[in-house]
Amino acid sequence: MPTIEVLFDDLQKLVGVKLPKEADELDDVLYYVKGQVESFEGETLKIEIKDGNRPDLWSVEGIARCLRGALGVEEGLGRHAIEGSSKVKVSVDSRLKKIRPYIACSILRNVKLDDDVIRELMHLQDKQDQTYGRKRRRTSLGLYNFDLIKPPLRYTVAGPTEVSFVPLGSTEEMTLEEILKKHPKGLEYGDIIRKHRYWPILMDKEDKVLSFPPIINSNDLGKITKEVENVLVEVTGTVFQNLLNTLTIVSLSLADRGGKIYSVEVDYPYGKEKRVITPKIENKLMVLRPSYVNEMLGLNLKTETIAKLLKKARYGVARSRKDEITVIVPCSRMDIMHPIDIVEDAAIMFGYNSIKPEWPRLATIGGLSGREAFSDLVREIMVGLGFQEVLSFSMSTPQKLFDMMNLERSPVVEVSNPRTLTYTCLRNRLIPSLMEFLSHNTHVEYPQKVFEVGDCVVFDKKNDTKSQDIRKLACLIIHSGSNFNEIKATLDSLFLNLGIEYKLEETSHNSFIDGRIGKILVVNKETGIIGEINPAVIQEWKLGNPIAGFEINLDILLQIAKF
Repeated sequence: MPTIEVLFDDLQKLVGVKLPKEADELDDVLYYVKGQVESFEGETLKIEIKDGNRPDLWSVEGIARCLRGALGVEEGLGRHAIEGSSKVKVSVDSRLKKIRPYIACSILRNVKLDDDVIRELMHLQDKQDQTYGRKRRRTSLGLYNFDLIKPPLRYTVAGPTEVSFVPLGSTEEMTLEEILKKHPKGLEYGDIIRKHRYWPILMDKEDKVLSFPPIINSNDLGKITKEVENVLVEVTGTVFQNLLNTLTIVSLSLADRGGKIYSVEVDYPYGKEKRVITPKIENKLMVLRPSYVNEMLGLNLKTETIAKLLKKARYGVARSRKDEITVIVPCSRMDIMHPIDIVEDAAIMFGYNSIKPEWPRLATIGGLSGREAFSDLVREIMVGLGFQEVLSFSMSTPQKLFDMMNLERSPVVEVSNPRTLTYTCLRNRLIPSLMEFLSHNTHVEYPQKVFEVGDCVVFDKKNDTKSQDIRKLACLIIHSGSNFNEIKATLDSLFLNLGIEYKLEETSHNSFIDGRIGKILVVNKETGIIGEINPAVIQEWKLGNPIAGFEINLDILLQIAKF
């Protein structure tokens, strides 16, 4: 969980009320932001935030913003808004598309800075870069003295020795290559861009260097002091939505320091939107039913009471009726994905200790669900047919699910802020997981016969989460003589043991060989697919033998089998 370092007096000033200095009493206040005192030495207060999904709380300004609502200083939405356009434009070089394609900017005018505030800003920058930015690989943040910059700006590229400038914290002018070899930040983050022929560079109209993203700012333009009043905020990276989120958080923090937010126009030579105005200070609407809140919390709160709790949690209320509340979710709350997230905030403001515990009214006896019992039966049959069970991760990447399976990419459920680049989305099929398993076991003697019973996730607009878990079975056989007849014999034995009849219908699929693939139909419902894997796919996974396999939707079989 992130630990935020703040100055106690600064936090108290931003909140607007006197805060207790005793750790236990301060914990009672920090409860509202899911925080706890980690240490309190002198004026330095370290707060552990228990919620890793709220980057808006990774700054003293964000914590104070929430506490002002919880402690009754303010209620409802903050007064953040874009004052107008700065008339500043940023042009993006087309060569950045495969290097570090995105940039977003804002300008904050009349910011009130001092040494303590600058220290807090540096902590915020580091926290955003290291956590939300995944050590600057996804996003990196830069702050500049806007009064020294001559617009328009150019986000472009340069060769390792084509540009030189004095990096932040140094007095020596260096080329980009020298920065990677000599400067501490170059040594730490150089691997992010070293593999490319050209490297990102941000320059103004007079070719003065603002920064060498994601490595280091220039010492001339990227040094923030207490004399600075107008600040340019810049974020570059590889995931556009993360850029926008980071820019919003930092812009709001500076706005809480008295700054006025002005937008910047970014012109792209690629992508759907060629002209993007940033930052996106946009709230969103969600409908919340009071009956849902009471059902989830086991309470009987009136609509007016719920609306008041939401305002205390810094939400806006656009409309409040007996049967529904239209909630305005602030732009800083990018963690809100479902009404249950809003219910949790209402519960925090109500107070968990104020909810009376209630014993279950009915005794329950544990047992396997029909789905799990049926899955266990399928596992038992597959083991009896000579297959080895595999347990793989339910997360994958689009490259494995589509590119390496010779398929065009289609929408999958992706994680907005994955911890690693190897697991960025939820799988929609099992066969890629088995192919990956086989690719890691080429040293094992053939034939290899593996299967997995596991969950996949697909989009479902009817579901409130817009997704659905599907239990599937997949199996693969790999050896020099693996073919369609062999895998069909396995399918025959499986359905015979399940007491279910099926038939095959000719089809096509880019992961399989044409003419050696069939669609599995049960009671005229498409249930799965069977065939020989395309040699292009086998080569992509670096496997040297023919592979045959099938994949079946067990949830459909369960309905038919009435297990």
